[in-house]
Amino acid sequence: MERADDAGVYKVSDDLAIIQTLDFFTPIVDDPYWFGQIAAANAMSDVYAMGGAPKTAMNIVCFPLKQMDISILRSIIKGGLDKMKEAGVVLVGGHSVEDKELKYGLSVTGFIHPDRILTKKKLAAGDKLILTKPLGTGIINTAIKGGLASGPIIEFVTRLMASLNKDAAESMRDFPVHACTDITGFGLLGHMAEMVVDSGLGIKIEANRLPVIAEAFEYAGMGLVPGGSYKNREFRESIIEFPSSLDPLYMDIMFDPQTSGGLLICTDRKCADELLERLMKKGMDRAAVIGEVISEPKEKILIE
Repeated sequence: MERADDAGVYKVSDDLAIIQTLDFFTPIVDDPYWFGQIAAANAMSDVYAMGGAPKTAMNIVCFPLKQMDISILRSIIKGGLDKMKEAGVVLVGGHSVEDKELKYGLSVTGFIHPDRILTKKKLAAGDKLILTKPLGTGIINTAIKGGLASGPIIEFVTRLMASLNKDAAESMRDFPVHACTDITGFGLLGHMAEMVVDSGLGIKIEANRLPVIAEAFEYAGMGLVPGGSYKNREFRESIIEFPSSLDPLYMDIMFDPQTSGGLLICTDRKCADELLERLMKKGMDRAAVIGEVISEPKEKILIE
């Protein structure tokens, strides 16, 4: 609990541990089927971030039965079930309550060998950092809610959020990965800060190498930045150093709360390019090496 890892892990035997996590939230897209897919992908992501494979799941449902037709709930659950099937996960039950506000998600159990558990806290100086998905979904979701996002960008972001981190997790098992986390509600810098704090090391990020959804810059420039971005920045900006010449929109994007974001993988520098090539061959064509672990300054994030 004190390390704020992405999921809980319980050792069953010398060669088996179970990973447990849960996540649920209110709709972020209008289509109920895609909302189900996104919520399921997001819930399973923490298991992938720990290096494991999700195996079973249970639905978590809050539904306003008096305000919405039950067909909406059926579409949501179908979306979630289809995403679970894609991940090789078995739905074993769940629980639902009537609520004024619609919410959906999963409780997920995964498997992993106890010796292969990935946490946030085993950074090594010289390691490279790879991000597997582009940033900006929170900003674009804000634009969607404001009715300002175009059809093509809505479709792109919806499919991006619904995409599993399965291939990324499977790819990194063949490489010397020292730490990993997934980028969700605290934004890139918020989750990166969890890796740096108490590590005795620092991180340097090259802003111009960040994969970013192009429209996120446009919408952020219009002020369409979610409130969570400002909260994330307020909480962590004391450990972040960035040049005055840096476009302030980069800070909005790096603190932008992501939904079902990519993995941030910390790997030996000698293997970083090979791992990146593997990820790109698996369809993660926006994956990028965005920075490295440094010895000094300790427990700081430098933006260049």
